[in-house]
Amino acid sequence: MFEIPVLHSYSAEPRAKAKSRCVSAKEDKVSKHTTIDAKRWQDVTTRRKAADGTFFYAVTTTGVFCRPSCPARRAKRENVVFYENAADAEAAGFRPCQRCHPLAAVGRDPHTSLMRAMADYIDAHAGEALPLKRLAMEAGISPFHFQRTFKAVIGVSAKEYQAAARLRRFKEQLRKGDGVLAATYDAGYGSTSRVYEKVDGGLGMTPSAYRRGGAGETITYTVRETALGPLMMAATARGVCFVQFGESEEALRKQLSMEFPHAILEIASAGAKGPIDHWMAALEKHLAGSAPRPELPLDLRGTAFQIKVWRFLLSVRAGDVVSYSELAAGISAPRSVRAVASACGANRIAVLVPCHRALRADGSLGGYRWGLERKRTLLDAERSKSHISY
Repeated sequence: MFEIPVLHSYSAEPRAKAKSRCVSAKEDKVSKHTTIDAKRWQDVTTRRKAADGTFFYAVTTTGVFCRPSCPARRAKRENVVFYENAADAEAAGFRPCQRCHPLAAVGRDPHTSLMRAMADYIDAHAGEALPLKRLAMEAGISPFHFQRTFKAVIGVSAKEYQAAARLRRFKEQLRKGDGVLAATYDAGYGSTSRVYEKVDGGLGMTPSAYRRGGAGETITYTVRETALGPLMMAATARGVCFVQFGESEEALRKQLSMEFPHAILEIASAGAKGPIDHWMAALEKHLAGSAPRPELPLDLRGTAFQIKVWRFLLSVRAGDVVSYSELAAGISAPRSVRAVASACGANRIAVLVPCHRALRADGSLGGYRWGLERKRTLLDAERSKSHISY
């Protein structure tokens, strides 16, 4: 006898469940992309410079793609498409914007090498008169094109760059021991009155005081025990010039004396209600988690490159972090990752200039001159307030 094969019936239920899971996964993916695009659109509408290099957006009606901080007139949301990188935008047929030069953020802009060469030219001729027409002629392009391109690639105007280069030369001459008058003319200022006009622009104190290590300059300081340990804040008449953590008040005062060996250092009187006491109280509240980071007047001193890095860090919002490579791209110097990390390490004004928000490319903490535990604590506090995970 032959056995009659048994026909097995298969239920449609497993198929339905699998299809449901597939639909759910697709919906989750769409939802995730919608959230990412919403954040990117917010970065575009606020022209957030910290986002430069992390993504690009293209405008379908004009056929160009831009960096998030592009100063051009904002397009309508329905005409904007986002791309992970510049190559994808180019592959889709979009051309780089001539206002923001998005390829400069990734080191591919054809004008990048030319503008860096022009920055070197300005450094070499900082003491001379460098009108826009002369610089444009040297670059071989029109003055209008030069002015726009130099700022897009270098991050500051040619005039601002020369001013910083001239000031840097002046400071170098003072440190070598040159007299104020000799250093003034060597740097190309023409008169000492021009130098004194630059005190608020980067020298931080009068030329003669700088030459003498702060001699004749009064710096007021105060020390408090904070949630992150002993903290000293010091300020000149122009703003906060020193905020550092330390092991003790004695160690912090020694560090301040090294920074300003001949300045008059005065501790703020107990119970006094001067500006530095209000500033320190505001910073204490921030470190305790009961107030945002205070916006205080800062007396920044450093090279033009360092100041550019510090100013960029000031634009990074609480709860956000940037890698050293993103930071380098953000100041249009994508190959200067190590120099950017060094600038973060040279920062003398902790927390107020938030160098703790700069991480390594792999997401690890990297370095922090006041200790990795403090850096981790600062980041965790900002993350918990903003509900953003890194």
